Amino acid sequence: MLYQKILFPLLQRMDAEMAHDRTLALLEKAEQWDIGRMALRGAAGKLPLKPVSLFGLTFPNVIGLAAGFDKDVRAVRGLAALGFGHIEVGTLTPRPQAGNPKPRVFRLPVDGALINRMGFPNCGVKAAVPRLQRISKSKHDFIVGVSLGKQKETPLSEAHGDYAEVMTAVYPYADYLAVNISSPNTPGLRELQGGHYLGQLLKILDQSNESLSRMHKIRKRPLLVKISPDVSFSEADEMLDAILGSGVSGIIAANTTTSRSGAVHQNRSEQGGMSGLPLQARSIKLIEYIHRQTNGKLPIVGVGGIRSAADVREKLDAGASLVQLYTGFIYEGPGAVGRILRAL
Repeated sequence: MLYQKILFPLLQRMDAEMAHDRTLALLEKAEQWDIGRMALRGAAGKLPLKPVSLFGLTFPNVIGLAAGFDKDVRAVRGLAALGFGHIEVGTLTPRPQAGNPKPRVFRLPVDGALINRMGFPNCGVKAAVPRLQRISKSKHDFIVGVSLGKQKETPLSEAHGDYAEVMTAVYPYADYLAVNISSPNTPGLRELQGGHYLGQLLKILDQSNESLSRMHKIRKRPLLVKISPDVSFSEADEMLDAILGSGVSGIIAANTTTSRSGAVHQNRSEQGGMSGLPLQARSIKLIEYIHRQTNGKLPIVGVGGIRSAADVREKLDAGASLVQLYTGFIYEGPGAVGRILRAL
């Protein structure tokens, strides 16, 4: 309640991206000190032990943090202290990238939504690797996923090279890898969801997965594909054919939407991808469809519009095995994961 009544109203006075950066900086500082880690664990409260086995990994609980919150691997331990069972960092690209011009993040509080047109701003994979390496070498029970992306200027015909380059750099330190082909904020990126592009891309990445596994003498990393909520069922079928014909382990449904259905706040006119409550029903329908079409054989990570235990349960009942928060975490605050897990 303190967060909703006092802290979040203060944050709302700032530009949304500035508030995000300051929150991330605070988490980064807090995780470096015993008192800071204690404060984060106190905010989360007592967490029930309900591990989930998936992809050959043991997730401490069903709730993760979606990619985009900690793009540069700055505060993974602090976020885990708040209760997240897995944290998906990135999206990372081969080289540093500034992203789109600011302002590029907009709140829609009456809708419980956000719109962003970030465009994959990140420090580049080379800067992120030492941070991933430190996490990998230290004792921890949370799962770290890495979202792979392509450089904005890279042609689609050469996109596989960018994904493979990031994959190669992070491979020894990532518990799983997520292929981001569905952000609406990189021109043309969603064209990679087409059956021809996607089939070729996944074939190359599966071959890389095999060779990297042998080179590092470690198990193959689970490879997930993050898709758009805006695909039609026929487009989803085309994607599923490509995915099921590859070495992909699972699917993340879904990314942000370009639709403004259900949104009433004046910021709905801003360009970019919308996340949050208006995405909830769309995400559920897509999860149900994928689960039905694959006879439950393709594990699904459900994303979109989660604010409560009931929202999580709805995703799981639709066919998801894990869920991820982003916008709900921003609106509900640092105690969100603990409250949801205790209520499940």
